[in-house]
Amino acid sequence: MARRVSQARFEELVAAEFAAQPLAAGAPLREEDLAPLPPPVQRYVRASGTVGKPRPQNVRVEFEAVMHRKPGDAGMPATSVQFNFFVRPARLFLMKARMFGLPVRALHVYRAEQATFQVRVASLVDMIDQSGEQISRAETVTVLNDLCAFAPGALVDERLAWRPIDDRSAAVTFTNGPQQVSATLIFDADDQLVDFWSDDRPDSSSGRPVPMRWSTPLGGYRVFSGIRVPTRGSTVYARPEGPFIYGEFALRSIAWDVSSLHGESRSR
Repeated sequence: MARRVSQARFEELVAAEFAAQPLAAGAPLREEDLAPLPPPVQRYVRASGTVGKPRPQNVRVEFEAVMHRKPGDAGMPATSVQFNFFVRPARLFLMKARMFGLPVRALHVYRAEQATFQVRVASLVDMIDQSGEQISRAETVTVLNDLCAFAPGALVDERLAWRPIDDRSAAVTFTNGPQQVSATLIFDADDQLVDFWSDDRPDSSSGRPVPMRWSTPLGGYRVFSGIRVPTRGSTVYARPEGPFIYGEFALRSIAWDVSSLHGESRSR
């Protein structure tokens, strides 16, 4: 039986993850917990406002986006909702758009160290239906990216192995079961994460994975519930002919430690 790509399916998956990972009493992140992190990462976490707050267990994020199928096209407006869970890493992402007047739904599912990605048009035709080791490893990079950008209070984690580079950058390797991926984080003078790049997320737009650097320039930092996060970002592949920005994202809302699909958050 084919997997469904629908709001109902997304809600089922989110509900199942809430049941599997209910909120627990969270210990606050302490200043001394930052000691294993490279200096620029320490400053980033400190400046984010997460020290003294409970370490996040999940996050709900809404975006407005413009997606590009090829360089130079007009772009396809879209909206998305995603849930990330951090105790046992999971990412559930549903994007809605219209193409040639027809509804398009894109569903990313990452849980139990495995990923699937489907894009369906008009609830009838699958444009993309991916599963297996390649997409699972690629989506592990996306999970790491979300963690760094939207959950700085969760960056003290034994699954993250940090390596200092210099005063404005650091490298990290994320191990989640059989999946292991690495990335480099770039910070500015205001201790904001302004770029993230990885060579472990190939470009699969041609139907086969092509090794290529993937990056997510970030900006527009604002404070939500006392935590500073970026409100703008792009997804970019460093193609030989030049950078291809295939996604542009603007943050609509964010809430941590939510207890339901609609984002009710416990007091932080």
